[in-house]
Amino acid sequence: MTPVHLAGPRLAMREVEPEDTDDLLAIYGDAEATRHLSFEPRTREQVQAITDRSIAAAHASPRTEYCLAITRRGEHRLIGYARLATEPQEAATIGFALHAAEWGKGLGTETVHLLCALGFNVLGLHRIWAARSPLNEASAGTLLRAGMTEDGRIRDHVFVHGAWRDSITYSILEHEWTPIDGLDTTSALDRSAAPPGGETVPGR
Repeated sequence: MTPVHLAGPRLAMREVEPEDTDDLLAIYGDAEATRHLSFEPRTREQVQAITDRSIAAAHASPRTEYCLAITRRGEHRLIGYARLATEPQEAATIGFALHAAEWGKGLGTETVHLLCALGFNVLGLHRIWAARSPLNEASAGTLLRAGMTEDGRIRDHVFVHGAWRDSITYSILEHEWTPIDGLDTTSALDRSAAPPGGETVPGR
């Protein structure tokens, strides 16, 4: 395993650790923070399972899933959770969630840039895509500000809160992405140790 370390102007990403469960529960167990996600609030046991799967994914070979803790740069405490899952044809899907107290600060856009840096600069991908709830207009702005393009709508994409809902999809190609100042991927990982590949379920 070669641990991932990414840094931006205000945020950083690192591998998930066993001690992150409580901070992750503050996000995934919160009704407001999960209002637009593809699942309802999680129990502590369910969040512990996410922590365990994230750690296991980091040790897989080849690695096809990058589940990372979002922190403030220079700090260690988890304030968000990000996921990049590789797909065939040099592509990946991304998703993330931030603690509700961190909303409205532009951190979502930086998070997308960090995931793009991982995908394009480190893993050598060609295309990255994401999906959002139709009601999540804040997410729309975040993805567009990061340089992504709205592609379309997947009808009845997820079943959540007792009903089917659509998803709005976005994508960005390697030549379309313009990194923001302050991104540091020099110590991210040994690219040769983590070839992309494998089918995954899209993250939201």
